[in-house]
Amino acid sequence: MLTLNLEEFMVELNEGSIKNVGAANKSATVKLFEVESAEAREFGDKRVKLVLEDDDGNEVQVSLFPEQVRSLVGDLEELEENSPVFE
Repeated sequence: MLTLNLEEFMVELNEGSIKNVGAANKSATVKLFEVESAEAREFGDKRVKLVLEDDDGNEVQVSLFPEQVRSLVGDLEELEENSPVFE
């Protein structure tokens, strides 16, 4: 299941073209639940891409620098040691 929350979002649809309307203060939050597959792969020369997909074909891709990946791995290791989720 994919949820998408768009803040201050308005676009103009005119003859098949989409155009931003209003100020450039838009933001979005995307959440993907019930992930069926997750993989990490190289992305360019300096990044790692995480690709998460659910069984409906919804996909989220995230690009991280190596130091962000190392921090995330550390967080996961700590969670694995201290959380009943991994029991």
